[in-house]
Amino acid sequence: MSFFGYLASRHAQLLADTYQHASAVFQCMLVATALGVVIGVATYRSAWAGDLAVTVAATLLTVPSLALIGLLIPVTGLGVAPTVTALVLYGLLPVVRNAVVGLRGVDPTLLDAARGIGMSRAARLFRVELPLAWPPILTGIRVATQMLMGIAAIAAYASGPGLGNEIFRGISSLGSANALNQVLAGTLGIVLLALLFDAAYVLLGRLTIPRGIRA
Repeated sequence: MSFFGYLASRHAQLLADTYQHASAVFQCMLVATALGVVIGVATYRSAWAGDLAVTVAATLLTVPSLALIGLLIPVTGLGVAPTVTALVLYGLLPVVRNAVVGLRGVDPTLLDAARGIGMSRAARLFRVELPLAWPPILTGIRVATQMLMGIAAIAAYASGPGLGNEIFRGISSLGSANALNQVLAGTLGIVLLALLFDAAYVLLGRLTIPRGIRA
């Protein structure tokens, strides 16, 4: 069977796997972004605390994805739980690092001016620091999302959702008629999703970052 014939015959399953893959990455990135920004806000004022947060997140990223999911299975079981846990942990580093760097890079004179007009610490954070740190934070989110697109495929090892199931089915049946088609369909689907997500982030940046800051 040709590749396009395979796509036509399995389009319903492929669309379902694609939706599950995109949904898993999107939801995990929401959680990783929230956690990463909170960690960045909590640690950026202290040199050692910010560096420790980045180091811990970087250490988590060095653990092979297959090994991490394998270690999580006895604790969380199969399916969605190990997938979500692993993706959130892997998505933290770019967000935490860029949040710390972005918040530390805010011009101190702007903070002095905000303090001078009577802004509270919380007001300075939400109205001055976080908006100015948003461009590097968004860059971290983009990088993390691209990583998670590929890592999410490994979730099929733990019966997780997504296009990784298509790839694993193809690998497990190498030599059969549709093995290459399965691997190719899953791989191209992940690449396409990654490109679509990145385009969405570019649009989000244009909508949320003032032109002067982008320049």
